[in-house]
Amino acid sequence: MQAADVMTAKVITVSPDADVREIARLLLENNISAVPVVDDGDKVLGIVSEGDLMRRVENDEGRQKSWWLRVFAGGSSASEYVKSHARRAREIMTPDPITIEENEPLHRVAKLLEKHHIKRVPVVRNGKLVGIVSRANLLRGFSATAPDTETPVTADDREIRDAILKEVDENTGVWVDRINVIVTEGVVQVWGLVESQEEKKAVQVAAENTPGVKSVENNLGMMPRGVGGYWT
Repeated sequence: MQAADVMTAKVITVSPDADVREIARLLLENNISAVPVVDDGDKVLGIVSEGDLMRRVENDEGRQKSWWLRVFAGGSSASEYVKSHARRAREIMTPDPITIEENEPLHRVAKLLEKHHIKRVPVVRNGKLVGIVSRANLLRGFSATAPDTETPVTADDREIRDAILKEVDENTGVWVDRINVIVTEGVVQVWGLVESQEEKKAVQVAAENTPGVKSVENNLGMMPRGVGGYWT
């Protein structure tokens, strides 16, 4: 399997001039933990993660509360001052992040994440962002094949995956960026989080009705709106 077979294709992004507080709200509203920063041509300039924003956290009398809703705190060094007082994505993002191509094998992606101690890596095509692979995406990909074998993913499998994601995105009301679809020899595995049993069934039906699908393994979990994060 390659990055293209497990990546999240519908990626939420921000511009380098995006306001920090708006980024925080974006993470909260979409239950994600990081967002790529891209220019007008979709070139990846950096990534803003919870870690970048948490440098601005200030405890509110010891109460546990969504950190992005708190007053941002200061730092001591010049770099920390920028991180803690900056107002734009370009000022707090981790710049020039590592990227991969769509054909990067999953075992190499896993080694890359481990080597550089990162949780996710943007996927690019001709220098433009087309997806992102997280640790969760990798685990789902590895679970789809036996650990000692390499089951090839065909062009038909990728067409099936694209068709399922398109149907889910356009017709079911399910947030497609919260789910991941893996197709191997026509066998579909669906992973991720939805908000109800109805949404889980809708994804199941969308997959079953896609031409070329032999069977569907529905591993979707339930997460009520506004609870928790999914992108690790």
